[in-house]
Amino acid sequence: MKLPRLFLMLGLLAILAGCASSTPRMAEVREFAAQSPKLNAYHELTERYRNTYQREQPFLSGSADTREHLLDARRQAACDDFVKLQYGVQAYLQALGRLAGDSQYDLEDQVKSLSGGIKAWPDSGLDDRHVNALAGITRLVTRAITRPMQENAVQELMRDGQQPMQDLLDAMRTLLRLYDKTSDNEEKIVLGMLETEIPFLDPKRDRLLLALARSQQQEKRNEYRLIGLRSTLAQKNLAAIEQSHRALLNQIPSK
Repeated sequence: MKLPRLFLMLGLLAILAGCASSTPRMAEVREFAAQSPKLNAYHELTERYRNTYQREQPFLSGSADTREHLLDARRQAACDDFVKLQYGVQAYLQALGRLAGDSQYDLEDQVKSLSGGIKAWPDSGLDDRHVNALAGITRLVTRAITRPMQENAVQELMRDGQQPMQDLLDAMRTLLRLYDKTSDNEEKIVLGMLETEIPFLDPKRDRLLLALARSQQQEKRNEYRLIGLRSTLAQKNLAAIEQSHRALLNQIPSK
């Protein structure tokens, strides 16, 4: 009698989990989790920031090259941490989606990507509050791996993750502003060098070089314009995720 009773209990739990995941509120949570691709713009800009020196180097003077080369080593190390902010937000979204009934997410891989945590980079605006927020989100997602799919688990994760999630989004917005500032400085270096040197080229003797320089000048102007648009999109995407998160939190009943 005990074995059939166990099967019956497991069946009832499965039914309850299925019912919980089919509610309109859980459907909204799954839709929220599906917004994680919006974080890709942040990731692309982080990688572009990482490679700043490689793009600037051909346009730098000797002294500027020495300075930028030293900054590059620090930038490379910092970007390893900067991308983990995205992984943390993404893991949180996908943990909610999984608890709300979407089984497509592999949280084990997400937790592995966050191993080791991060450190503060005060010059960039990434401080201890953001470091602690990522550590908190990592603990919550790790715990969520073992939880069954049910609405109570979703609500608990959202309550506990409210402040860390807010802090991570704040960190990512801060870094996007840093990327903007760095890109503006790069634009001044690159276009400034071209604008300074092109007038000294002889239209007859340096015809080919002049044509190539002007072509690159136009390409670079277009490149920086598109990066500005990409940055605006990244900021809008973070705002959209924050707004959706707040809307879901407002639906959670008070304890």
